[in-house]
Amino acid sequence: MSLLTDPLFLIAAALAALHLLRFAAAGESWPKTVTKTLSVLLLAVIALRAGAPVPLSLGLLLGALGDFCLSRPGQRMFLAGMAAFAAGHLAYLALFLGLGAGPPPLLPALALLIGGVAAALWIAPRAEGMVAPVRGYIAVIAAMTLAALGLRGAPMLVSGALVFVASDFVLALQRFVLAPGRAARAAAYLVWALYWPAQALILAGGLLP
Repeated sequence: MSLLTDPLFLIAAALAALHLLRFAAAGESWPKTVTKTLSVLLLAVIALRAGAPVPLSLGLLLGALGDFCLSRPGQRMFLAGMAAFAAGHLAYLALFLGLGAGPPPLLPALALLIGGVAAALWIAPRAEGMVAPVRGYIAVIAAMTLAALGLRGAPMLVSGALVFVASDFVLALQRFVLAPGRAARAAAYLVWALYWPAQALILAGGLLP
């Protein structure tokens, strides 16, 4: 069955669209938490039902946990969400290595590393009380993306990893750099418009034979 005709996937996509339109830039609430978490948790259910590689299912489950934590108030929940996503990226790293990821192309790898260093030096110091965890997270997602760039013949996985990096970069800007206002609200919409498709791309790529 194609993902595009899978009822669970269609429900997940509808929840993701609802979250984008109604909750992406809204304050914390349980309806926001439910729509956000379920839209990714259902992707994990699809992976489990299909007998997908364990790291793929685990990465999606950890993403859903991270979404739950990030949708709740407080710095502790933010740190818990960041830890869940970091673990999810390690799961995706294991997935890509298991699929035969080799050395990444030089120029994309250099661009990624320069961007990671810039984020660690410019964005992380603005994360009051969370500088070390943010820098650790940057290192983990960079490693995951470098592994994705080393895949051959897996455009959906590579695209998913790159879009995931973009969503995390925008999230960091929203959280630590932008002042509350229109720009921050626009960033909140953009984060979700990038993030959920990234998870869907990784699911689709991971289910291919």
